Amino acid sequence: MQKEIRSLNELFAELERKSEKSTLWFGIAGTWAKTNEEIEHDVRESVREIYLHNGGIVSGGALSVDFFATDEALLLDPTAEHIKIFLPVTLERYATHYRKRAEEGVITQDQAETLIKQLEEVKKRNPSAIIENALNTSVDPTTYFERNTKVIEAADALLGFQVNESKGTQDTIDKALAQSKPVFVRKYIID
Repeated sequence: MQKEIRSLNELFAELERKSEKSTLWFGIAGTWAKTNEEIEHDVRESVREIYLHNGGIVSGGALSVDFFATDEALLLDPTAEHIKIFLPVTLERYATHYRKRAEEGVITQDQAETLIKQLEEVKKRNPSAIIENALNTSVDPTTYFERNTKVIEAADALLGFQVNESKGTQDTIDKALAQSKPVFVRKYIID
């Protein structure tokens, strides 16, 4: 089992030592519910470093950390060639789910529409960048955790941005460690 790595530079060094691939893929995992400017800065800076090392990002297409990573990647990668986003359901069902969550007051309407627009833009730029799960019909903890597995399977390493010991982020970290993939986690506490 792989141990967590202490810095992003150590993560790059580990991967460059072990891999001969031309593009290294970095899973991005993080809490969607709580964030702040520090987390957004750290995510965006990490994505810029990934692209400087000719890497790509793999995410789950959620709010906050995934959104920040994808937004930064689109600025650096207009063709979306180095972006992979695994959804727990089809994009259409995912959009319906987020609009429902906005109606329920869990997120804002603006958050839902901005995320949906981003995912549609990625798909427009590179249809193969959005990996939809047509077998699942609902978005729930089970399908989210399945999606986390797909992210890790497609990644060479994981960057975690964990807020308040988030269970979803921890699930992704645990899966990466179990697959002996290098993991670098930044932890945050937000009240």
